[in-house]
Amino acid sequence: MSNELKQTPLYQNFVDAGAKIVEFGGWAMPVQFSSIKEEHNAVRTEMGVFDVSHMGEILIKGPDAKHLVQYLLSNDTEQLTTTKAQYTALCNESGGIIDDLITYMLEEDTYLLVVNAGNTEKDFEWMKQHATEFDVEVINVSNEYGQLAIQGTNTREFVKAHVDVEVTDMKPFDFIQGVKFFDKKIILSQSGYTGEDGFEIYCKAEDTPYLWEKLLENNIQPCGLGARDTLRLEAGLPLHGQDLNESISPYEAGIGFAAKPLIEVDFIGKEVLKDQKENGSKRRAVGIEMIEKGIPRTGYIVYDSEENEIGEVTSGTQSPLSGKSIGLALIDREAFEMGKEVIVQVRKRKVRAKIVKKNQITK
Repeated sequence: MSNELKQTPLYQNFVDAGAKIVEFGGWAMPVQFSSIKEEHNAVRTEMGVFDVSHMGEILIKGPDAKHLVQYLLSNDTEQLTTTKAQYTALCNESGGIIDDLITYMLEEDTYLLVVNAGNTEKDFEWMKQHATEFDVEVINVSNEYGQLAIQGTNTREFVKAHVDVEVTDMKPFDFIQGVKFFDKKIILSQSGYTGEDGFEIYCKAEDTPYLWEKLLENNIQPCGLGARDTLRLEAGLPLHGQDLNESISPYEAGIGFAAKPLIEVDFIGKEVLKDQKENGSKRRAVGIEMIEKGIPRTGYIVYDSEENEIGEVTSGTQSPLSGKSIGLALIDREAFEMGKEVIVQVRKRKVRAKIVKKNQITK
């Protein structure tokens, strides 16, 4: 593995464990430890742990932090509290998604923005560029944090047994600061990227290996990027760089709930998003399931039954849960109809598929 790739605090743990390591967003990351299917099924039936320390953390603090955060982000940041985080989008002037991220208000004038690994530098520069008129500091603190995601049906009971706070009633995006977990201070967030119950743990970078090993000692399955991708696809969750990019808006991508263009205050991309909310977007994200043999892959063209081009596949895989070939696609809005049969160009073959719900977890 090239030394030029960035490494999380757990890189040596992965090497020692014999994990298969690949390049992802400029990072050396494990794609699998045992097998993608085994790791996937562990999360769906019990628990798995992922290293997500490659994610970026950007701190915005100062007297105008609240105003800059709202100006940068598509959601209504007035809803943030020191115990309630928020999923949101960082949009450009045309409403395209520069990144999707989670915002934590740590204190009244201090916000932590957790961004996608491959976008950290780009996001940081964008935020600094738009911060010049605000009395704030924008600091890339990514190297200070480690991040672990414990996901799966048994996660809540496990976490409950190992923290000094009550987690039973925590809802999505609730978070608690200063939690003690295996003797280390963490931020505990009820969030994840798998469609299962779970928590994301933010710790000091130097504490990450200790916490990782403690979790493995408790027989939690270590999971890599492969299972992370199949899990999020079954749950219909978008991935930036595939299902989200700077030419796709939140409404087109199916994350319109993270855009609030009717609020009074201004934010970047607001007018375009307001128009799409009121008049509809030209495209929409859909789930697809193959009827005939073939796996839909990113960039494959989607046609209607008359073979008119209506869009393209943005992500696809074979579901370990159902064994079906599934994907996400971005298609013309007027071509959408739930259950409708479409055609996917799989290499040189035209293969029948149908439009289905994006979340395909059925247990």
